[in-house]
Amino acid sequence: MSARAKAQADILVVGAGLAGLFLALKLAPRRVAVLSPAPLGEASSSAWAQGGLAVALGADDAPDLHAADTVAAGAGLVDPVIAQLLAESGPDRVVDLLALGVPFDRSVDGQLARSLEAAHSRPRVVRVAGDLAGRAIMDALIAAARAAEHIEIVQGLAAHALLQDAHGRVRGAACMDASGARVDRFADETVLATGGVGGLYAVTTNPAQAVGGGLAMAARAGALIADAEFVQFHPTAIDIGRDPAPLATEALRGEGAKLINSRGDHFVSELLPRDQVARAIHRERESGRGAFLDARDAIGATFPERFPTVFAACMAAGLDPRTAPIPVAPGAHYHMGGVVSDIWGRATLEGLSVIGECASTGAHGANRLASNSLLEAVVFAHRAAERLCDAAAPASAPARGELPPPLPESERTALRALMQAHAGVERDGRGLAAACAAIDEATARVGDANELRAARLIVAGALAREESRGAHHRTDFPEASAPRRAFTFAAPHAGLAHASAAA
Repeated sequence: MSARAKAQADILVVGAGLAGLFLALKLAPRRVAVLSPAPLGEASSSAWAQGGLAVALGADDAPDLHAADTVAAGAGLVDPVIAQLLAESGPDRVVDLLALGVPFDRSVDGQLARSLEAAHSRPRVVRVAGDLAGRAIMDALIAAARAAEHIEIVQGLAAHALLQDAHGRVRGAACMDASGARVDRFADETVLATGGVGGLYAVTTNPAQAVGGGLAMAARAGALIADAEFVQFHPTAIDIGRDPAPLATEALRGEGAKLINSRGDHFVSELLPRDQVARAIHRERESGRGAFLDARDAIGATFPERFPTVFAACMAAGLDPRTAPIPVAPGAHYHMGGVVSDIWGRATLEGLSVIGECASTGAHGANRLASNSLLEAVVFAHRAAERLCDAAAPASAPARGELPPPLPESERTALRALMQAHAGVERDGRGLAAACAAIDEATARVGDANELRAARLIVAGALAREESRGAHHRTDFPEASAPRRAFTFAAPHAGLAHASAAA
């Protein structure tokens, strides 16, 4: 058998988080290869998710209400059709996860327990052991994927570029193994499930590998990108000097924890949308008064049992959240923008699909509703699987792709500081223009590294959007203008072109 035949799969899934593994399982019996740059679960934001899945299950709830909350949180840019699809699909996908063995919390009557999070009109977030939903879901998916005969799990192989034939069809990915050697993986269909961009920022709750790799690969190949400027900052990253920063789940605020400053003053309503809470915390910190999450009364002595992940992170830093407020800061957490996909996960390039955080489906708009991310991952992975299970294999054709240069560690550190300073919770034109120039200079020095291309997409989009909307706040343009989605098309080896469309 030739080396090419050994590296050929029906479907190549780039990324092994919730979206990638759920898709792979749903694709049976098609032959699937799943690429993971690290051991399964270690490089995935999904495993770190604390809140759970938002799903309308209660007698006092309905998909229509969930969809309405999603649209309201998205600040005018959520596609209402997508929001409705997401909300209506949620219960069936929770059934799928239960079948895989995910031990969602139960109430005393045996029903799935539901918690309240910011901007939800009803308690509808199903979780595991308080703050262990992501870990528990990933453990169940990893076990199922390892046992599935149709799935090949390839660990230690990181994709850096897409392979394309002479007509632009995507036919796999150019990768590097741990030794730095190039390995090409070919496939009839390629799916990007590479996660977010938080690792481009100095303060983030994401794994270090979340640096917009899928965004950069797709853009370089000529795929359409939407709303790259919308980066959500989780209001309550735990400020204890760790990188990445541990997360204090929003469920703490849903259970009554309060945000206070160093004087003990309560300075913002905890259940406002995330962008508003993040800006309030940012401004309190900038004023020198600091920001703290006070769970002493709301959680108190029950902290170890109700929120074990947060409790362990605090105690490891010498902080007991039962008796002291938790210092918090906004951290880059989720990317609402990404590679444009349709309702079946198709990107704008033949042979390419995109799911999970690296996709732009229209579900999140300018500000993702809490706990909709895991839901979107499973809903669109399921839809992509329905389409790909019946897709005919294309005729074979030669394909190639050039590996981008790696980004030196010193350049990575400088880029993270640059993004934190100029493309963070609050932005302005002068800072964004300076960031664009600095990224261009770095690209001239080291080449078109994936991290630089992803950062350039975010910063250029933020500079072009001269308004404030959701997670994108321009201090020089504090008011919102007419709702519009912003699209970026970057043809291979060409500059960026921007276009807008009314929401």
